[in-house]
Amino acid sequence: MAWFVHTLMRFLTALLMMIMMEAEATYGPYRFIQDRPAARRRPLTYSRPAHGNIINGAHAINPRFYGNFHHRPPWKWPVFPHHRPVFPVQPPVVPVVPPKLTLTKPCVTAPPTVPTPTVTTTPAPPPALSTTTPITLPLSTLSATTPPAAPPTHPAPAEVCKSRPLDLVFVIDSSRSVRPAEFEKVKVFLSDLVDTLDVGVDATRVGLVNYASTVNIEFLLKTYANKADLKRAFSRVEPLSTGTMTGLAIKTAMEHTFTEESGARTANKNIPKVAIIVTDGRPQDKVEEVSASARALGIEIYAVGVDRADMKSLQAMASQPLDDHVFYVETYGVIEKLTSKFRETLCGINACALGHDCEHECVNNYNSYYCECREGYVLNPDKKTCSQAKEARGDLVEEPCMCEAQIAFQRKVHHSIKEINGKLDDLSRRVDQFQLR
Repeated sequence: MAWFVHTLMRFLTALLMMIMMEAEATYGPYRFIQDRPAARRRPLTYSRPAHGNIINGAHAINPRFYGNFHHRPPWKWPVFPHHRPVFPVQPPVVPVVPPKLTLTKPCVTAPPTVPTPTVTTTPAPPPALSTTTPITLPLSTLSATTPPAAPPTHPAPAEVCKSRPLDLVFVIDSSRSVRPAEFEKVKVFLSDLVDTLDVGVDATRVGLVNYASTVNIEFLLKTYANKADLKRAFSRVEPLSTGTMTGLAIKTAMEHTFTEESGARTANKNIPKVAIIVTDGRPQDKVEEVSASARALGIEIYAVGVDRADMKSLQAMASQPLDDHVFYVETYGVIEKLTSKFRETLCGINACALGHDCEHECVNNYNSYYCECREGYVLNPDKKTCSQAKEARGDLVEEPCMCEAQIAFQRKVHHSIKEINGKLDDLSRRVDQFQLR
């Protein structure tokens, strides 16, 4: 019984101590806040001061530095501001670098050069040469003498690919399936393709056939002879809407545009005849027979299919090999990508750029070349080398009407001129040898 009473008293004493400490608000979950009328519950947070603003030894959470404030936790005491001493900022000291001594070399002026004397040529024998002073000779001013021909110089190699002359006809589909915006892109494609060609009467001639259910020849091969007029003509073309009569369009181009009356050149000139067909649908008529007839007449056909174009019909229209004559694009928006392919396909060979044996000038002739000579020279029978014309060499020409005295005087003058030229050549050779020493 005494043990129970003793234990109960100890329990009641501890309970009373806890109540008193809670009321004092020194320790416990409900801490006293001076700014509030009543204690409120809030989470335990320890807000550390900024570095260097207070004395961390007195108010940190570290219990080793509680010091004389052990009866109160550190958050119950006001903070101690600690001001660090401020030292005056001194400007940086720039080190003084002694100037470097630069040694200048004395300027040595070269002695003035003595002008080289010029020896003028006269019919008299030339004076004796001095072996100490170089002598430069001017060109002879005699009308009967000419300087030696310069070595042949070939021009810089041009592009191997060069636009060859063509009789080119575009056959474009403008049926209802081709929207106006897409038809405008076709005209842009034609203009870009013309820019890659050499257009002219003696170069490439261009015609245009527009078709749908009907066929309209917009212009013939002989109508325009420059790119600017062709582009303006392309911009004026309007779509025809309904139908896709591709076979009729090929027949019309074969019978009415690739003729001499329409501007096509004769077969003996070996000018290729090319037709480029652009369509986006299936033909509503037969194309195999009419395409075969056109190819038999020497017309080279390229077929360009867009979007819903029938590949079998394109292959039936195009020439062989099909890999080089059939093209397909998904939309009209990318048809301009074919410009570079046609640029390579319609390219002619620059024979002079591949190499030639001409002494003076090389002239392209489609896929071959021929040689020409500069002014004052004539082409030799080998058709490659050139020789100086007789008039330029000053050869003696005897005419039966001239008297014997005039002929003798002309021969004597001609002989004297040859002697003077020989002496001048010898003098020039000796001067060159002296300069090489």
